[in-house]
Amino acid sequence: MFRRLIDAFKDKDLRKKILITIVLVLVYRLGCWIVVPGLDATAFKESLGVGDSLTFMNLLNSISGGALANGAIFALGVSPYISSSIIIQLLTLVFPNLQRLSRMGEEGKQKISAYTKVCALVLAIIQSTAIVLSYQSIINTNIGPAWLISIMVVLILVAGSMATYWLGDKITELGVANGLSLLIFVGILSTFGNSLYTALFAANGVFNGNTKMLLEILYFVIALIVIFGFIVFMDMAERKIPVQYAKQIKGRKMYGGQSTYIPVKVNSTGVMPIIFAMTFISMPQILISLFAPNSQSGFAQFINKYIGTQSWLYFILMAIFIIGFAYFWSQITFNPVDISKNIQQNGGFIPGIRPGKATADYLKKISNRITLFGAIFLALIAMIPSIVFKIIGTGTLVNAFSATGLLIVVSVAIELDKQLEAQMLMKNYKGFLNK
Repeated sequence: MFRRLIDAFKDKDLRKKILITIVLVLVYRLGCWIVVPGLDATAFKESLGVGDSLTFMNLLNSISGGALANGAIFALGVSPYISSSIIIQLLTLVFPNLQRLSRMGEEGKQKISAYTKVCALVLAIIQSTAIVLSYQSIINTNIGPAWLISIMVVLILVAGSMATYWLGDKITELGVANGLSLLIFVGILSTFGNSLYTALFAANGVFNGNTKMLLEILYFVIALIVIFGFIVFMDMAERKIPVQYAKQIKGRKMYGGQSTYIPVKVNSTGVMPIIFAMTFISMPQILISLFAPNSQSGFAQFINKYIGTQSWLYFILMAIFIIGFAYFWSQITFNPVDISKNIQQNGGFIPGIRPGKATADYLKKISNRITLFGAIFLALIAMIPSIVFKIIGTGTLVNAFSATGLLIVVSVAIELDKQLEAQMLMKNYKGFLNK
């Protein structure tokens, strides 16, 4: 990948795109450190409970690159847009009007994108308002009335979320990768960098005589390399379903006759089942932390004890939900009936399988089997890193690379490498055609 980056930087147009991407990412990172005026960042971090435990708030903080814990203007990050995208995709399955829009080509995509932006704006307003109302201690009343400062903080957080989306959109348009994915990627890596710096240079860090921490970091890096290798192997794995196209005579020419295949990835669902499962199982804790942060009720204690992120029941429920949501997401993204129709309309067939319903049933059976392996892989990845890293004991580093963070980093890195390769190949083809 690094070699491909060096080769891409030698091309004038690609170098311009890379530089634009770097500048926009730096603007984003700057916004992750500018504290919202009127907000007490220290009180904000303490109220959210962002620390050394594996919580949903730590996941959001990791994705935002530490902006949430910093109380920065980009604290909400891209989470409202991600949530709105999921909501719109789910509504597309329910409402026929949205289904028709999804099949209308570019015009339909633009309308769905507009609905997604509006939904993201509404979610950003709800999230920022809930944060301000739930944590009144974070409002700095020394500079003005509490109600006025609260409104200002809400507006700034909402504007920061929309600005984050705008930066991601511009990176996609002018840069070399998917902007939103790249911002999440950079955020996770920066969180890891901050955690590593703390582990090395803090009062109880390596450079202050803590040899135990040095061994923990070494074990952590070894475990990280092994887990990364396993994720890359599974992320690149795919089942190739052969497709044969019959020969067709049109006029005096013969068309078709070639063989190809349908690639079905083992981990075709990506990180979405983990995000769904973590959101679903953490919903009681999120509601308690937002609307009753200081609650000592029996219900709150029961949730924290038995369904908290440190309990074995949490890991069992997480595995069950991941497998269930993996099948659910696979049904959304892979439609064997449509694929079967497209193959048949283009004069193709799967060797040994009749066209039509038999092909659709065959594709569905293959998809279900592969989804099972992918779901088990996701369940293992969701549990093993958390357990291994907790045994190692490097709490500050665990938050930087959760299961979701590991999958996102690997997926975005592979996708960035593929996009650079595609753009370089396109430049070579253009140069060849212009000769």
